[in-house]
Amino acid sequence: SNRIQMYNDKSPLNSSERELLGRIAGGDQKAFTELFENYQAMVYDYSMKLTRSKTQAEEIVQNIFIKIWINRKGILDIENFGAYLNRATRNHSYSALRKIAAQAVREMELTEEGIPGGVNTEHRVLYNESARILKSVVDKLPPQRKLVYELCHEQGLKYEEVAEKLNISAGTVHKHMKLALKTIRKHFTGLELWLLVLLFLKK
Repeated sequence: SNRIQMYNDKSPLNSSERELLGRIAGGDQKAFTELFENYQAMVYDYSMKLTRSKTQAEEIVQNIFIKIWINRKGILDIENFGAYLNRATRNHSYSALRKIAAQAVREMELTEEGIPGGVNTEHRVLYNESARILKSVVDKLPPQRKLVYELCHEQGLKYEEVAEKLNISAGTVHKHMKLALKTIRKHFTGLELWLLVLLFLKK
């Protein structure tokens, strides 16, 4: 798997980590500061890899550690703090990506040129590049798979309608779509993938 991780998240809490979390659960602000200093850089770096945005990564770090402090009484229920932080960072990052992508698509729809005026230039370029790569990947699909994809996503036909049009079963259409999307997903990660998801929803 090419899943990004901050560090090995399979190890259970060691005694010093558990002691630190125990102090935090009791309301020790110095312990919380120590926890923040130990882990904030890793959360930030992981968020940056996923969102490619310094602003988003900084907000994610703040949000995660604020939630940890607010919910500190239950912190000792966490058996694996590394896995917990990885999961929290992924969830916050993907939520941020969905919002960024939705904003980019929304603003593109409001302009005749298809160029979002208020969207971060980096994200605008990424959107255009994603659309270009998508077209390139689709063009290289096997002929019938490409046709099925275009009929479903570009013309908005239902699987049953495509099956009738091409004189194949709905199951075959479903299989072609599943394989087409699997091929497409291999070429995209992070924000690019969320932009594509929203492009699919538009069609």
